[in-house]
Amino acid sequence: MTAYDVVKGHYAASERGDLAGMLGVLADDATWTECDGTTYAGTYTGVEAIKENVFFKIGADWSSFAANVDELFDAGDTVIALGRYAGTHRATGKSMTARFTHIWKVADGKVTSFEQVADSSLILAAES
Repeated sequence: MTAYDVVKGHYAASERGDLAGMLGVLADDATWTECDGTTYAGTYTGVEAIKENVFFKIGADWSSFAANVDELFDAGDTVIALGRYAGTHRATGKSMTARFTHIWKVADGKVTSFEQVADSSLILAAES
């Protein structure tokens, strides 16, 4: 399975609402970096830390949230995704759409690192 296939599988699981499938592509010691300027900013290591600090918090904070991929670029062991987040914040009722870039590193069929770059101002505006 190529790195491109692994990342594509993560996004397909996301579209299905399949958290286990999304996490199943991660290496046990994967790092996940949410960009500065967002509520979830930081680097989390390991599947449990990623699940707790990113996915569970997004699920608790947003009544709907999607990462819609517009383009996916295959660069060997690195995969780049360009897309848009869309969601409605539970506490404020405000909706947002914000551009993102995701940088994935894959080895031996598992994601070893993920880095997010996003238009954090649009995300934060929906949260306040």
